[in-house]
Amino acid sequence: MIIAQLSDLHVDGGERSRRRVERVVRELAGLRPAPDVVLVTGDIADHGAEAEYELARELVDLPAPVLYCPGNHDGRAAYRKVLLGEPASDAPVNRAHRVGGALFAMCDSSIPGQHDGLLEASTLGWLDAELTAAADLPAFVCFHHPPVVLGSPFADQSRQFATDRLASLVAAHPNVVALLCGHAHTPAATTFAGRPLLVAPGVVSTFRLPFEPADTIDQDLPPMLAYHLLDNQRRLTTHYRVVSA
Repeated sequence: MIIAQLSDLHVDGGERSRRRVERVVRELAGLRPAPDVVLVTGDIADHGAEAEYELARELVDLPAPVLYCPGNHDGRAAYRKVLLGEPASDAPVNRAHRVGGALFAMCDSSIPGQHDGLLEASTLGWLDAELTAAADLPAFVCFHHPPVVLGSPFADQSRQFATDRLASLVAAHPNVVALLCGHAHTPAATTFAGRPLLVAPGVVSTFRLPFEPADTIDQDLPPMLAYHLLDNQRRLTTHYRVVSA
């Protein structure tokens, strides 16, 4: 199974963000075989405006299923209205999808009006139920905010907090293959609750690490994406790719 993951598109109606998203979409459209699923792990829009989601939906036009979850720059009401075709609401946007014999739990780690993240009690209850109902399937838990410190101060100060219950939940469900997130604008791989935690790079920009001799936010590096390959033994391999012009 081929799982493509994008994150941090920050579509703002401007030409720069549009061109970068178009580059990544062209890359995905040219893959043979095509990905089985494309995940977009948050910060789809830059200001949470309806027009930004309409443009993002137009740009990320692929034959594979495209699954979203919100980030701290997203607005729940506009996100729900445009991307899901549902009435506007400020409730957490959580969706579970079964694609290619796997479960993708797209969780809302955003907190309206804040940049840091949290999985609300209702979201954790929902996630527990979804993982239980799909106990026979390999499962991916996806959200925007990393639940651990990554060594990137700019991202770490607004990571996902209060993660003890999430850790207990993941440990209780052996079908969880990995946790997938974004927010850090840099490719990274670590662990959480004994499972792989894989961080997608940013499409719009890259966050440099403190020991790298460059500005914290690098807007000149090209966009990147992640490919996760799941085999029949539920072994996951991840590749990160730079998308050239």
